[in-house]
Amino acid sequence: MSNADVITLPKLLSKVPEVIGNLPGLIKGSKMSKNTDATTPLGLGVAFEHATEQNPNGVAILYEDRELTYKQFNAWANRIADYLASIGLKKGDTVAVDIENRPELLVTVLGCAKLGVCAALLNTSQKGKVLVHSVNLVEPKAVIVGEELVATIQEIRDDLDLKKNFFYFADQDTLADPGTAPEGFANLATEIKDCSSENPASTHQTFLHDPLFYIYTSGTTGLPKAVVFKHGRWEKAYGAFGFSAVRLGKDDRLYCTLPFYHATGMVICWASVIAGHGGLAVARKFSASRFWDDVRKHNCTAFGYVGELCRYLHEQPEKPDDANNPVKVIVGNGLRPSIWKQFKNRFDIERVVELYASSEGNVAFTNVFNFDNTVGFSPVSYAIVKYDKEADEPVRDKNGHMIKVGKGESGLMLGEITDKTPFDGYTDQDKTEKAIFRDVFKKGDAWFNTGDMMRDIGFRHAQFVDRLGDTFRWKGENVSTTEVEQILDGTAPVVESVVYGVEIPGTNGRAGMAELRLNQPHGEVDWAGLTAEVQRELPPYAVPVFLRITDHGVETTGTFKHQKNKLKEEKYDLEKVDDPVYVLLPGESAYQPLTPEIQQGIDGGQYRF
Repeated sequence: MSNADVITLPKLLSKVPEVIGNLPGLIKGSKMSKNTDATTPLGLGVAFEHATEQNPNGVAILYEDRELTYKQFNAWANRIADYLASIGLKKGDTVAVDIENRPELLVTVLGCAKLGVCAALLNTSQKGKVLVHSVNLVEPKAVIVGEELVATIQEIRDDLDLKKNFFYFADQDTLADPGTAPEGFANLATEIKDCSSENPASTHQTFLHDPLFYIYTSGTTGLPKAVVFKHGRWEKAYGAFGFSAVRLGKDDRLYCTLPFYHATGMVICWASVIAGHGGLAVARKFSASRFWDDVRKHNCTAFGYVGELCRYLHEQPEKPDDANNPVKVIVGNGLRPSIWKQFKNRFDIERVVELYASSEGNVAFTNVFNFDNTVGFSPVSYAIVKYDKEADEPVRDKNGHMIKVGKGESGLMLGEITDKTPFDGYTDQDKTEKAIFRDVFKKGDAWFNTGDMMRDIGFRHAQFVDRLGDTFRWKGENVSTTEVEQILDGTAPVVESVVYGVEIPGTNGRAGMAELRLNQPHGEVDWAGLTAEVQRELPPYAVPVFLRITDHGVETTGTFKHQKNKLKEEKYDLEKVDDPVYVLLPGESAYQPLTPEIQQGIDGGQYRF
């Protein structure tokens, strides 16, 4: 983090012409982001119907060789809403949705939104016990599954509390051919065929505080937490990103390879497109080799990103036509400062709309002014406070109040909880309360603990520094160390485990590493069997890359917290670690001993994690 990134008054003034040019959008977006009116209909359904009125024949969704206009997509969603209502679902109910990136996922969410039903956006990587927990947690009245994930649901079906209303979408163009549902599932494409395609009255019965969907986030308590995302929060994002920051129009198309069970794809990218009445080009999976070909094929002027995606693109061999693409703006989070300017220049990107927000949080930053190396500007009340990493708590003065950092300094980011910036919390009230600091600067105030270290760079701009606690990010996902520890501790050879994240040169985030105490010599462990068991129970991003074997107990603090700082510092470096270390290399089916040669290859970028 360079002092050159600190924003000065001259730097800010240099952006004035650009700001003036978008003043109407900024004003509109700001007004929408501060809305506290709980009586006016709003949210995803209302916004999409408005876009349909404004651009009925414009392309709303592009997927492979399919194009759907706003009129077509809106009618499809209406039929879903009508059918769900016909089987007794109503406002306030929940439907669990397990479909990979394709139009069927988005239309299901939109149909639910129009009915006032909350869509639980299941992480499509989840399986086994984690998936059982995620479904049962939200008490759905129905489950809608894509063909690609039927087997995953079938494996756990007996453990689900729900015993009826399992629906199926074939993995094809279901508007053209509904396909045939497997036994135990109703074919949703067939069921909705004769339902009403007219806008339902229920669309205009969703308000500020009504739930829109659940997004799952891994926290420090182990299993995923379901974060409620209300229509009002979606409306704020619709305003702040769609009108103020991203600023797309009818002729724009945004390419999204990000999973729609995450807020960046589902909320930021889609809301930005709807605001401009433009097109959303959906990719099933990210592919670095096909990325720019798809962008050119769909004539996309924007795309959504996470830092890892940009790194993969940056690592691709340079081509003479890299800058020959229609993209002018990108929106997302986690673009590394080390490649920020090179990436913009290489691919001729005019604006990087970097953002900072969490699914559950009440504070957000957006790079409205198009500065480099910043998560941007925040109009809401926040504070960055001094934090003692050794004590693992914020620093307080003699009066018991927290202390704000100075310009250029780093600390813990807090978001003030007010009527305009509420904290909606989790399904578990105890977890909600644990995320709140009280009496921070004065008696009676309340602030949301983001768990993130940020740097104050002036004029209400910040830089992301690091994530605190027992959660780390890998492959664009939050990994709960407690969740991974629970799975490892349940395997036959493991007596005790401690999980943490370690940096691998040239990658974003932290790769998982676990220190293990075994009940047998490590040379006698069935490593292929253990690997298969871990991969069966955990999503791919949560499977540890490294295992460190110890013959003594895991060190703890005086309050019995695992001593992770030393482990993180030593990571997998064989010159610092006396214990045996195992590694799961990309494409391999079993952990193998880490050798100096393999370590050199990892550090040198030989392996693509």
